[in-house]
Parts: sequence; structure tokens; C-alpha cells
Amino acid sequence: MSDEPILDVRPLGFPWKTDDPFLFCVYHQDAYPAGNAELGPKASLAGRRLGQDFEGRDGWNMYHGDVVPGFPQHPHRGFETVTIVRKGLVDHSDSLGATARFGGGDVQWLTAGQGVVHSEMFPLVHPDAPNPLELFQIWLNLPGADKMVAPHFTMLWGEEIPRLAAKDEAGKAIDVRVIAGELEGVAPPPPPPPHSWASREDTHVAIITIAMEPGARWTLPGGPRALNRTLYFFRGRSLRIGGRELPEHAAVRVRSDLPVELEAGDEMTEILVLQGRPIAEPVMQYGPFVMSSRAQLQQAFEDYQRTKFGGWPWPSDAPTHGRQEPRFAKHADGRLERRD
Repeated sequence: MSDEPILDVRPLGFPWKTDDPFLFCVYHQDAYPAGNAELGPKASLAGRRLGQDFEGRDGWNMYHGDVVPGFPQHPHRGFETVTIVRKGLVDHSDSLGATARFGGGDVQWLTAGQGVVHSEMFPLVHPDAPNPLELFQIWLNLPGADKMVAPHFTMLWGEEIPRLAAKDEAGKAIDVRVIAGELEGVAPPPPPPPHSWASREDTHVAIITIAMEPGARWTLPGGPRALNRTLYFFRGRSLRIGGRELPEHAAVRVRSDLPVELEAGDEMTEILVLQGRPIAEPVMQYGPFVMSSRAQLQQAFEDYQRTKFGGWPWPSDAPTHGRQEPRFAKHADGRLERRD
């Protein structure tokens, strides 16, 4: 077998194409202006396709929101979302009665399982300054046996996510965040939700972000064989992976059992790593439902139309949590987590 670590290089596109067990990854980066009294943008919305605004006019989108940017109530079944908020805030509300506000490095891991309805709104809480938003949302599949587990979410607060900080021989800094999985003996303190594919030791699911100073060098260690491991180069002018120069952003699938040498170009460089053992089962997806067969998809639509997955307990389709509310998570069982 060749010692060449790179298996495939493809453009990022939108959303980013991923490999089993992941379904896709969306990268949102919006330069929102100051916020108004309703936590929406203090700017004219004239000319925008409200309810379906993805054009990036003026550097930001309303998405499906018409007052506050974001995604008002919508259903999911059969998979998980991992939402990594690097800048800005997300206000979460769901059909189980749970709510949360998270951001600035926090991660929410939501198992939709048998069905959940939730909203994800982006409140612009600063009235006199810009409100930049940057986040990844990663969809991770569930195996057929776990498609109908009870919904559940876990919060990984930014200050608790482990970091590997290092300097190369030239003194250039590398900052690695381990959001899921294990790297050099480091793993996040809260485990993934109990029925996640990532909760099994033999699946080696990993979600890692790497930030490198200009010119920095670092080697991503090798792991078990037969995993899907992809490096998403999304920030910086250029990157050298395993000796191959990438002059533009790209998704690079590499061998999981080989170490991969990384060398940043002349700008700050960032990479998202997604890794895991394939589930290797049929995937049938239509919109927010991901099942194993067409019959299961049809059943998901029928169940949602009949039950609304428990109904929507909130007075608005797009709830937000006020300007002053700090980060928090109120779980369906009433357990409350608060941060500053």
C-alpha cells in the first residue's frame, strides 16, 4: 500500500460534502450589523427574500428568519446535529420544552432520534457594534437501530473543550480543539449523547479544529485504519498537506492510519477535521429527515403531520431570549446549566 496520505481533493462548495458517518457540514459566516430593539439587524431588509434569504447581500443573510436571522421551528428525525458556534450567539428552543443560548466557542450536540422540532435563531444583542456570526453545523448519521431513540442534547461549553496548544521548531503557534474523539490522550469531558455513533469506542468519531500561525508546521497523528478522515481547509491563503500544495480552500480526504504533515501558508490557517468509521448502511434523506428506507421516510412525514413530534410549546415560531440573558441551557428534564 502506498505511503501517500492524500486520497482525494475536492472543492468545498455549499454545503460541504462529507463522508459516512457524516451527512454534510454547513459553514455560516455572517457580518451582521448592530442589532435593533427586536434583536434583528439595524438595517433595511428591503429587497431581501425574507423567509428564504441566502444571497449574502451586504455580507449577511436572514436565512428563514423575517425579524431575527436564523431558522424558526423546523423538524428533524433520524440523525444528529453538532453546532459549533465560534462567534455570535444561537438561541435554541425545542418541542421538548428545552431552551439554550450558546456561542463564543460553545457546542450543542443534538440527537434528533425519533423526532424533535427546534428553532435556531441568531440574536443580534449588541445595539452599538457589529454582531459577527461564525458557526459550523455538522450532520452526523445514526445507524438504523438508533433512528428512533429518544431526542437528547448535550452542551459542550467553550471553556471546557480541551485544547492542545503547541509551538513548532520555529516558535510558530498551533491551537487544536478536540470537540469529539481523542487526540494525544485528550478528550472532551462530557461524552457524546448516549445513542450517538460517536459514543461507541470502536467508531473513532472525531471532530477537531486546527488553527495555525502563518508558516507553522504540525503533524496530525495517524489512527486506526479504515476510517473516513477528511481535512477541510477553510481559512488561509494556502496549505501544504503531506507535501502537496493547496492554493485554494478544499476538502482533502486522507488515510486515517498515517500521520499527516501540515504547513500553513503566509496567513493564519484553519482546518476542520471530521473522522469516523462508516456506518455503511443505506441512507434515505428528504429535507430534515434521514432514514434507512423510503418507507421510513414516508412514515416520518406521516408522523410529523399527525403529532408535530410533540407540538410546539412556545408562543413564537422563532423565540429569542432577550438582550441581557447570559449563556445557559435548560434541558427537557428541567436541569439548568448557566455560564457567564
